[in-house]
Amino acid sequence: MLKQIRYRIGFISWMVFITVMSLVSFEDNNSLDINIPYFDKLVHFTFYFIASMLGGLFGREISKGHIAKAKVLGISFVGLVLYGIIIEVIQSYMTTYRSGELMDVMANSTGTLLGTLLIMGVFSKRSGLKWEN
Repeated sequence: MLKQIRYRIGFISWMVFITVMSLVSFEDNNSLDINIPYFDKLVHFTFYFIASMLGGLFGREISKGHIAKAKVLGISFVGLVLYGIIIEVIQSYMTTYRSGELMDVMANSTGTLLGTLLIMGVFSKRSGLKWEN
């Protein structure tokens, strides 16, 4: 049973993780004092890169491969880009300890695009893996 819904669990859990990490304040916690240039953008990219891969696999899992790959991945891509924008708007207008940034939206969208392209490549005709079950 769990094997049949593993990507649903993974995707939903990852989106909850992204939401919490995006909306929780870390101002009181100085233990993560990382001084890598643009580290924040790398984190945004990575969060949405993983989300897009899980989203594609989640879509394949719930459609059982009967909905076209392009349609599932397109819906996942658009949904994740919109979600990233909504999170940035919430950070700007509903929190006092976070700020929404256009560059964060760009990092989110780039991660989503590259993750989607990777899933498309994984299920391409050349790879031998089939989208359909």
